[in-house]
Amino acid sequence: MKPFIMRIEQNELIEQLLKVTEDSLKATTDLKNVSPEVLNFKPDHNDWSVLECMEHLNLYGDFYLPEIERCILNSPSLHEGILFKSSLIGDYFVNSIKATNQKKMKAPKMMTPETSQLSAITLDKFIKQLEKLKSLLYQAKKVNLTKNYTAISLTRIIKLRLGDTLRFIVYHNERHIRQAENVKAKACR
Repeated sequence: MKPFIMRIEQNELIEQLLKVTEDSLKATTDLKNVSPEVLNFKPDHNDWSVLECMEHLNLYGDFYLPEIERCILNSPSLHEGILFKSSLIGDYFVNSIKATNQKKMKAPKMMTPETSQLSAITLDKFIKQLEKLKSLLYQAKKVNLTKNYTAISLTRIIKLRLGDTLRFIVYHNERHIRQAENVKAKACR
């Protein structure tokens, strides 16, 4: 049996990613109304607080947003109607981090927040990153998401298609925002 490879019209994919990013932006903005005690609450010493979840996303954004921007800026423009075709490794990474995947994952050390003594500034930074991501998604409509590649944070050996990288960062954000919302709910019980 042949493995499933995602095929979708580029603009449709970007519209889906923009919708998830808008939802992430709203959820993060809502967190700004939460007390510092709730934002720093840890259900267990091994669990992350709301702000640690956000700081983890900031660390990923610090790597991926400049990488995505570099890729877009260095790519030739194209006409509308291009089909995006994911790669096997891209689908693997995206499916492993989607919020629907309940399997716990260990974050790489360099992407782990160091302390729970974070502040609302962490949320402000992530909101700015989400705004930047939205801008990059709009810019990505003009380049081929299949034929352009980005580096990944885990290794210099593997490169992902730009479309797979965009899918990864958007769904990774969604996963950890849901995690943060679950921590908030536990803190408010």
